[in-house]
Amino acid sequence: MTGLLEQGNIEQLRAAVAGRDARFDGWVFLAVTSTRIYCRPSCPAVKPKPEHMRFYASPAAAQEAGYRACKRCRPDAAPGSPEWDYRTDVCARAMRLIGEGVVDRDGAAGLARRLGYSLRQLERLLIAEVGAGPAALARAGRAHTARTLIESTDLEMGRIAFAAGFASIRAFNRVVADVFACSPTTLRHKAARRKGANTETSAGGAIVLRLAYREPFEASNLFGHFAAAAARGVEEWADGAYRRTLRLPHGPGTAALKPGPGYIECRLRLADLRDVTAAVARCRRALDLDADPVAAQQTLEADPLLGPLARKTPGRRVPRKADGEEYALRAVIGQQVSTAAAATIATRLSEKYGEAVDDPEGGLTRLFPTSAALAEADPDDLPMPNRRKATVLALAGALAEGRVDVGPGADWEAARAQLVAVPGVGPWTIEMIAMRALGDPDAFPVADLGVIRGAKALGLPASPKALAARAEAWRPWRSYAVQYLWAASEHPTNRIPDDNEGMMVQ
Repeated sequence: MTGLLEQGNIEQLRAAVAGRDARFDGWVFLAVTSTRIYCRPSCPAVKPKPEHMRFYASPAAAQEAGYRACKRCRPDAAPGSPEWDYRTDVCARAMRLIGEGVVDRDGAAGLARRLGYSLRQLERLLIAEVGAGPAALARAGRAHTARTLIESTDLEMGRIAFAAGFASIRAFNRVVADVFACSPTTLRHKAARRKGANTETSAGGAIVLRLAYREPFEASNLFGHFAAAAARGVEEWADGAYRRTLRLPHGPGTAALKPGPGYIECRLRLADLRDVTAAVARCRRALDLDADPVAAQQTLEADPLLGPLARKTPGRRVPRKADGEEYALRAVIGQQVSTAAAATIATRLSEKYGEAVDDPEGGLTRLFPTSAALAEADPDDLPMPNRRKATVLALAGALAEGRVDVGPGADWEAARAQLVAVPGVGPWTIEMIAMRALGDPDAFPVADLGVIRGAKALGLPASPKALAARAEAWRPWRSYAVQYLWAASEHPTNRIPDDNEGMMVQ
């Protein structure tokens, strides 16, 4: 795939446009030469002639070619390409880091250093893959963030320009005009008049927006996991939403995520508005919103025993964490204990070592402790057996020193090798971290008790060796198979709780 997609894909893509197939949204972007506008393939506003169609792999590539974003389908708000979540090569890792705002904070050279490449090498790879270098990709991201803030807050334009990462008001005005073909003020006025917009007006200092995803979408296991495993003060289930604190580059924040009809409502409160990009990226990642559910579904439905359950509730996502290091530590904390017991331990550690936060809307009081803070913790403060204490301290130290990387830019196989070197981190923990922190779609904790129980309930092999052999047919989607195996047995993680249940499981 290149920035301008190759001829071999064109007929399939033209058919997607003719059928307004939303499955292609975010994977590819349609540009129309006669109007100089780029759209989602599903855009209802365009019926271009085939000779006027061009297809690009990213909004940045279309913008670099001189096209502006469609005002009807809002292509920059489409779900992200699953390519960047399903791969671990340098381009995918770079795209995940760019999505987190790394270029805005550290520059393109800083991104290249984090990936171990020269800037020239990285630019060449990204241009070949998505049609734009890191600076252009970050510019497209800044434009999207700016539009989100223009339409969902009443902030002054100068503050929005700063929050979105622009170096000056002039650059902010120029990019908004180039990408959206109108001034920031006009964009705000049009949003105020538009009905059915995918953002809502801010209230009381919060930023409220809607996060898109690809259908089908099954919310039960996502929000069931979050509620059942919530560490009190760090997370809560309240008013039908999963709420949690966020440790962000410029300060703390809180997010409330609530399933809605065709979207996730996301309500953010941030200490520093420069963290909008990172906060949204982490919320999307936690809910696996950029997944391609159809690809996994087709593979899992082919299994005669797993297939009926997959067909019954299509579109399950992998419940992840907004912070990879937090999940890695909590995976160790949760070794050989129940979900509720692990949440209790995480609560105690957060109360002791987590930083305080202010939450005017609910009961969030703490950030989960940093790796550095836990690495220095008194072993007597860790309410767990001595061997697990040693593992928590060893992993926290390795994370704090950079000897283990489980962030969005991590190489999955390298991370697995790094985790193996930590005493007490075994195969179950590594695969759970790979699935829920790294985002590997093919992780498979075959010895997990819930996986084994689900396999027995479905009539699948229950021994790890036999089940692993059977699971070869589920590659490369075994992380999604795990969600169905977990759902085959009764557990609070399998359903969205009511508010009373949410309070109890905390």
